[in-house]
Formats: sequence, C-alpha cells, structure tokens
Amino acid sequence: MWHPVGELPARVYWRRRVVVLVVLLALLGGLGWLAFSLLSARGGGDAAASDRYEAVPEPALARVVPSLAAVATPDPPPVAEAAAEPQVAAPEPLAGGPCTDDMIALEVRTPGSVPVGSKPTFEIAVANVSAVPCVRALDKGLQEIVMVDSAGNRVWGSNDCFPEASSDLRTLGPGEVVTIPLVWGGLTSEPTCSAPRVNPAPGSYLLRARLDTKVSPDASITLV
Repeated sequence: MWHPVGELPARVYWRRRVVVLVVLLALLGGLGWLAFSLLSARGGGDAAASDRYEAVPEPALARVVPSLAAVATPDPPPVAEAAAEPQVAAPEPLAGGPCTDDMIALEVRTPGSVPVGSKPTFEIAVANVSAVPCVRALDKGLQEIVMVDSAGNRVWGSNDCFPEASSDLRTLGPGEVVTIPLVWGGLTSEPTCSAPRVNPAPGSYLLRARLDTKVSPDASITLV
C-alpha cells in the first residue's frame, strides 16, 4: 500500500495519505483533550465543593459570643437569714403615774353561800401588783358587781336600780390592797330597773366585779 499505483504522480498520493494521517491524529488528539477536560472539570468541581464544605469559616458571631455551654453560670449567693427583730421591752411603770389595768389585780369576794332573800355584803378588792406607786380612780360609778346564773343569764347588777356617784382618786402603793364593800338587797334587777324584782331561786350563781375597764375572774355564790 505504500507504493501508490494510478495515473497521478506518486507525490499526490503521498500528500493525501499525510493529510488523512494528520486529520486522524488531530481527531484523536481532540477526543483525548475533550475527555481529559471533562474529567478534570468533574474532579475540580468535586474538590471545590469539598473545599466549600470543609473551609466554611466560623461565623463571626460565634467567635464573639461564646456558647451557653462554655459560659459558667455562677452559683446564686446564699440567702442571708432575716435578722431577728429585736424584742422591744415593755416600758417600766412610771412611779406616781396612772395605774393601768396591767398594774392592778381585781377580785370579788363572797360569803360563799347565803340564804335566799338575805342581804349579803360582797367586796371588790383592788390590789396594786406593780413595783411602783400609781394612781387609780375608785369612783362609785366605776364600780360594779354583776350576778349571772349557770346559763350566763344576768340576774342582778349593783348599778341597776341605785347607782351612786363619787370622786375617789386613790394612790396605791406597791402591793397595797383596797377593799370596797357592796351590799346586795337579795332581789333580781335589770339595767332599767323596770322589771319586777323577785328573789332568785336557790342554786349556784356567779359574781363578776368590774372597775372601769378592769374585770375580775368569776366567783361563786350559792343561794340556799
């Protein structure tokens, strides 16, 4: 095949063969370059994508503000115990001042038992239980003894029908006791003294004394 046969000169055939060979080589070279470019582009794209995912810089905010897990939360300070309020001592009684209810003791004294219809004498005992002398009004209008039955019903009061008035400002020394007698007429009464007055029925009753705002414990009396 390397010895061309034909009507044309031999150089013409050689020239054609060289052209065909050059075209084939160019075609093969172009195909090879195209395949290499495709492979290179594909590999470069993967590498670029990998670089994009691997080389993403840390956000600026994350570099400035630490994460919550990295921040150490300080323990709350211990709650201080509330300071105990100082106890305010009660003022000392003033010598020569008024006898307050806390400075006196009040008691009603009875014979214990009396006959129905009799006129017994009861007593109100006022005692200064403080350590200093003090002044208390013992006016008759401030004194009262009330009798109640076992159910608490009022039976008699010393100021119901014959109230008395007087002015008696008394200085009581420490431990001094003043006794005030009150006579009961033996009959029932009520504050207006308008109801009929009768002898209470025999039985047990209670007497309660009062000196202005101070009230005594109850004392028993039996009518027989």
